[in-house]
This record gives sequence, C-alpha cells and structure tokens, in this order.
Amino acid sequence: MEGVLPLFKPKGMTSHDCVFRLRKILKMKRIGHTGTLDPDVTGVLPICLGRATKVAEYITDAGKAYEGEVTLGFSTTTEDSSGDIVEQKKVSESFTREQLLSVLAKLTGEILQTPPMYSAVKVNGKRLYEYARQGIEVERPTRKVMIHSIELLDERNTFSGDPIRFRFRVSCGKGTYIRTLAVMIGQELGLPAHMSDLVRIQSAAFNLEDCLSFDEIEKKVEDESILQAIYPLETALSHLPKYRINDTVAKKVKNGAVLDIPDHLLTIKGPIVLETADCLAIAIYEHHPQKEGLMKPVKVLRNDSQV
Repeated sequence: MEGVLPLFKPKGMTSHDCVFRLRKILKMKRIGHTGTLDPDVTGVLPICLGRATKVAEYITDAGKAYEGEVTLGFSTTTEDSSGDIVEQKKVSESFTREQLLSVLAKLTGEILQTPPMYSAVKVNGKRLYEYARQGIEVERPTRKVMIHSIELLDERNTFSGDPIRFRFRVSCGKGTYIRTLAVMIGQELGLPAHMSDLVRIQSAAFNLEDCLSFDEIEKKVEDESILQAIYPLETALSHLPKYRINDTVAKKVKNGAVLDIPDHLLTIKGPIVLETADCLAIAIYEHHPQKEGLMKPVKVLRNDSQV
C-alpha cells in the first residue's frame, strides 16, 4: 500500500493524531502527514503512505487554499478562537465593502509575517509553542510569505456590529499563517482581531472533494476497496516541472548520475521530476549548486526493478 490518501482532518485533532490513528486503521507504520494543521482547523490533509513519504515535503511546499472567518473586536493568545482574550475593543464603527476590499488588496502579494507564539516555528532549537506554554515571550523571525489572492465571501455592502465577522477565501504559498493574516486584517482596520474559523480547501493537487473521513476510510478497509482511494505519488508531484527520460538514462538516474539540464528547464528554480515514458516518477533532481548547466539527484523514488 503506497501513495497519497487525502484525509478530511476533523476539528480537535493534530496532524500527528491523524497519522497515529491511520497507522492503526491501515495497520502500517510508514505513514507521514504533509504539514501541520492546527487542531481547530479542518479540511484537506494529504497523508503519504509507504514510498510516497519521500515526496511529502513537495506537497508541504506547494500552494494551499483556505476558507475562513475573521472576527473583529478582540484578539487572542493563539490568534484563533481557542486562545484567551488578550485585547478587546468595542466595535462602534461600520466598514464599507470597499474598505474591506482595499485592505485585502493591500495584503495580497508578497507580505511580511511574524509567526504567532503558538506555532511550530523553531527558535534556538525549540518550537515557539513550547516557549508560549511556559509563558516565555521570545523574539520571532519575521519572514516573507506569498498571498496569491484573497476573496471576500460576504455579499454585504456595509459591515457593522460588535463584533464584526466576515468570511474570506485565500490562496497562499508555503509558510503562511492564516491566523496571523486575520490579525493583520484587523490591524489595517484599527481593531484587534482573530481567526474564528478555518478550513483548508486545497493542498497541492488535492481538494476537499478528494478527501475521505476516518469513518469512510475504515469502511473502505473493511470492504477491501481502500486501494481505490489512494492516489499515486505522481499526483503529489503534478505541480512540479517534468523531464521525460528514456530507459538508458533511467538506469543512470537510479545510480545517482549528474545530468545535463535540458534547455526548457534551464530557468526553472527548485525541484524537477524525472519520469519514464509511461509517466512514472523515478527521481527528483535540482540544479547543481557548483556545476552550471548540470542537475543532480535529490531523491531517487524507484529502483531498477520498479521502473
């Protein structure tokens, strides 16, 4: 059993909890998730099985999309609804649709984010949430993240009340904290804010409609149809550039050969998937750091007997 099983992560479980439960359901150990989803967040969590665990990082690094809710009026320790209130301000003014759209446009593109204290980012070898649980505030690294698009999902022309809530959809790159984005939206509007709801609707090539719940997975294991729900590891790499090779080159690749970069991939930065004539991914290559015009293997995915 190998490939990618898209799981609908329920609320209240960590990504590690999901892996632990699936190991029991599927009766296999070689399982890995593709990036941490907070316990309060639901939605798409691709699970890698068997050899597909080798490509988990490429799903983690791919684009994500979320639908969530911002609440204006108070902020929390965790930047979501699970934390304690740290700042509260009566919302006495209303906002027009144009004002909200202007803020969302300002936060689209490459922006700077400081990760929340309750996050898995490491500082001095220790995760931020470990400091937070001890009541220790440490300096956090500000970093660039990419917001591809933000869409307002609320049709109102005027937003008022105490608090004010509205829903949004965001498409973003690696390392983006949607919790922090919700706080930033509030800051632009002059109010404390937090993310009051969030569901991940897409991760790399996988969408909500591809996902199965734990109950559905258990039923498929019982009726022996689970293999039909598992996607090949090639699906997990579908967003990456490809280089199709012949059998002779494939044998060299299996032995870790350094290859010339084909002309159409010379400007590509990042991983390149080497695939056989029948579209089987056999290795991940990257530009050689010292030898211009050459690329070297990062991971070999299949050996000779599997190609």
